[in-house]
Amino acid sequence: MTFGVTDPVGAIGIQADLASFAAMGCHGLSVITALSIGDTTHTEEVQLVDPDWVSDQARVLLEDMPVSAFKVGYVGSIENISVIAEIVSDYPDVPLVLDPFSTILPDQDLDEEVLLAMRELLIPQTTLLLVSVDELSRLAETWREPSTDPMLEADARHMVELGCEFVFVTGTPGDPHDVSNILFNEAGIVRNDSWQRQAGPFVGAGNTLSATIAAMLANGLDVPESVFEAEEFTVAALTHAQRLGMGKLVPDRYFWAREPDLPTEHIEPNEKS
Repeated sequence: MTFGVTDPVGAIGIQADLASFAAMGCHGLSVITALSIGDTTHTEEVQLVDPDWVSDQARVLLEDMPVSAFKVGYVGSIENISVIAEIVSDYPDVPLVLDPFSTILPDQDLDEEVLLAMRELLIPQTTLLLVSVDELSRLAETWREPSTDPMLEADARHMVELGCEFVFVTGTPGDPHDVSNILFNEAGIVRNDSWQRQAGPFVGAGNTLSATIAAMLANGLDVPESVFEAEEFTVAALTHAQRLGMGKLVPDRYFWAREPDLPTEHIEPNEKS
C-alpha cells in the first residue's frame, strides 16, 4: 500500500509506485494524499486531500485485504502525517518505507513543524527511511544547528536512535562519475554501493528506488537484499529511460517486457562494504 501524490505524467507518486510494484510482481493499493498538476518539466501545483479522506481510503482497503508492506511518499501536512502514523501503528509487523521528499514538487522546503511531526510520528515506525544527503541534513536541523562539518553518519545514527530501523542515504560523497548510496542501521554502515552515473536529467529515479524496495520487502526479502535489488532495477530503468515529453527523462519500469533494440551491457555495482 502506497500513500502519495498523484502525478499525471506517471513519473513520481502513486502512478510510479504502482508501476514499480507491478514490475516486481506485486499488486499495489493506493491512498492519495494530494493531487498535482504538471508535466515532464515541472509540477505547477499540488492540492492536498482532506485527512479524513486519506484515512477512509486506507481503512476501507485494510479491512478488505491483507497488506505486505507500506510505502509513504508525499504527505503534505501535519494532519496527513498524524492520520498515516495512526493507521500504520495498527500494523507494527508490516514493513514501512518512508520516502517523503520529491524535488519536482513545489514547496518541498518543508517547514519545521511538518518535519518535526514526521520525526516524532512516522520515523519511529519506519523500517527504512530513504533520503538524499541534503534531505537528511534538513531533517537533522530539527534537533541540531546547521553545520559545515561532515555529519552524515552521525545524523543517520540519530535517526536509528529515534526508532527507524534502517536509513538509506542516496547521493553520498564519492567519485563524481558514480552515484554512491549508503545503508545504515544500529551497527553502522550495512551497504555502501556505487553505480555508474548516467546522463539525464531524470524525474522519478528516487521514487522508483523506494517503491521497489517496498515491493521487495513485500516479497519477503530482508532490507539489505531489498536495497541491492532495488538499486539494480533502478539503474536498469534509468538505462532504458524514455523522453515522453519535452522535459526530463522518465525511468522505464517495464524495460524487461520490451524487445531490446540493442544488447545492453549489465552494469555491476562497485560494492565497498
